[in-house]
Order: sequence, then C-alpha cells, then structure tokens
Amino acid sequence: MEHKVPIILSTRNPSKAEQIRALFGDVPLFVRTLSEMGIEGEAVEDGLSLEENAVKKARFALRPGHLAMADDTGLFIDALGGRPGVHAARWAGDVSTEEITQYTLRQLEGVWDRGATFKTVVALVSPDGKERYFSGEVRGVILDAPRVPPQPKMPYSPIFVPEGSDKVWAEMTTEEENAISHRGKAFRLVRDYLLSGNF
Repeated sequence: MEHKVPIILSTRNPSKAEQIRALFGDVPLFVRTLSEMGIEGEAVEDGLSLEENAVKKARFALRPGHLAMADDTGLFIDALGGRPGVHAARWAGDVSTEEITQYTLRQLEGVWDRGATFKTVVALVSPDGKERYFSGEVRGVILDAPRVPPQPKMPYSPIFVPEGSDKVWAEMTTEEENAISHRGKAFRLVRDYLLSGNF
C-alpha cells in the first residue's frame, strides 16, 4: 500500500479515536471519524451481539471510495451472569459517564467476585460491501471505587484493572492501554489484515 487508504471510523468518541489512530499511526491508513467526515446522526445499536452492533455502525458510516470500520465493546461481569454484556454503554439508561460508573459499582456492592471480561469486535466493510470481523478480549477485576476520573465516554476506565497490570485503564498512557487492551488487540488484527493487501 503506497498511498494512504481512507477509512471512516464510525465513532464520535475522542478517546477511542486517539487510541485507534495511535495503533495505525505508522502505517498508510488514513483514519477519520464521523464528525471529521461531516456525517450526521448515529447508527441504531439494537443488535443482540457485538458483531451485529459493530457492523450496523460500520455500514452507517460507509461512503463511496472509503472503507468503514466500527467496534462494539461489551463488559461481561462474572457475578452478574455476564451483564451488562452488549449493553455496557446503556444499561444505566441515558445518563452521564460518571453515573454509569456509579451504577455499575452499586450492582456489585457486597460482591467479592469482581472478575470480568472486556470483549471488542471490530467490523470492517469495504466499498463493495465485503465484511470482515476481528475480536479481542481481556480479563480483569472491577474495583470497589473509582481510582481516578474516567476517560471521556468510558465509564469503566477508572474501575477496571486488567490482568497483569496494577493500573486501571484511565491511569495508562494510550500506548500502555493499546498494548494490552481488548480494543488494541482487535484493531491490531484489522491493521495487520489491511497491510496484508487482502482486502
């Protein structure tokens, strides 16, 4: 790939865009968000799985001459039977990032088993409609209280400590987080796939 490949990332989340650009920064992939592309509105995330929601968002962003990609992430808490799962961003209702954090902690009051798994699925859609999926996951534990303020629109970033680390997501640099996170794992697979020239 000698020229920059234009890719629309179906998000308005600045933290997510920063993380993904850092992963793609040294390769010829030209990533732009919905806002940067002048795309208004939002995809309807009513799928029953991470795959369904990811591809809905990617198809919403798709424009002629571009690739589109989107991710959907779920938090699967052991003691809550896998909840909130695919509803991680909305299970507390239409509330602020901080309120989602506090709602989650209330669900775990008095619970000793704090284990949880973050899972991310990325959908990549080409201009001709071809779809590919890539996934990553990471185990960890949920703290009893936030250690620091959350990253923008990332309510679990101050309370989730991934295995092998002593930091919550929000305490890490972008590079540290990308090296071990569910999203980092999934988007590295996307990057490698695109660089292989198969798409």
